[in-house]
Amino acid sequence: MLYYKPIVKWAGGKTKIINQFAKYIPKDFNNYHEPFVGGGALFFYLIPNLIEKRKKGYLSDSVEELINLYQTIKNDVHNLINETNKHVYQKEYYYHVRSLNPLELSDLERASRVLYLNRTCFNGLYRVNKKGQFNVSFGDYVNPVIVDETALRNANQAFQHAEIFCSDFEVVLDNAKEKDFVYLDPPYVPLSTTSDFTKYTPNAFNVNDHKRLKVVFESLKAMGCFVMLSNSDTDYTRELFSDYNIKTVNATRAINSNTARRGAIKELIILSYDDKMDNDEGRWNIEASY
Repeated sequence: MLYYKPIVKWAGGKTKIINQFAKYIPKDFNNYHEPFVGGGALFFYLIPNLIEKRKKGYLSDSVEELINLYQTIKNDVHNLINETNKHVYQKEYYYHVRSLNPLELSDLERASRVLYLNRTCFNGLYRVNKKGQFNVSFGDYVNPVIVDETALRNANQAFQHAEIFCSDFEVVLDNAKEKDFVYLDPPYVPLSTTSDFTKYTPNAFNVNDHKRLKVVFESLKAMGCFVMLSNSDTDYTRELFSDYNIKTVNATRAINSNTARRGAIKELIILSYDDKMDNDEGRWNIEASY
């Protein structure tokens, strides 16, 4: 079995808590949909099963640069590896690359730029200003791995079993069918006024977007899909989805200007279906290898 793992570091990524999610994954489903793909930890976790059962993934996000990277990995990974190997880990060079206008670059150069910035910026955070310009500062690391060639080539194989496109999350309604599994991982409801990490696009995810998301959640459930949604453990989130099956998981907050506020935190998993947690039958028990 190939070693599949996320290619990019992503705020709110599920890599470290993936096994807490595994026990809530439906035992049998058709295709898989992730319209806030981000780092794609759950997709990479599921991909061996999707390949074995000849199912397909539908991966999308509103972050154009991220989707261009994934499409390039899928279609041109060899040249992406060569292009990204040209970059160097050096502060002044980092800010030069950050200052480049993606619109003036080829798709390959854009993908290489995003991969380089992600691996060398502060905490792997992806954030843009109101003009859509990436504005995360240089990260202070010791010999960071910029090009993980094995992971990239394995991701290339995984992406052959997925459709990848840039879109608003409502596109999932166009692709999902009965008995498909849909995972919704939106920018979280802030825990406080100082903890808003939703600026992945010029227009930050807001309260109205969360209300739209609930409508999508309910529409998918009515279609007969298995829907899983993750979000922060707030009164607002609990009230918004009070009619559904709510679980808690232990996550780790890695991004906060105050280091004392980093660490364990509760997050919610909201299910459209009964999870039957009284016994182990039907659970996923694959141990994540990353």
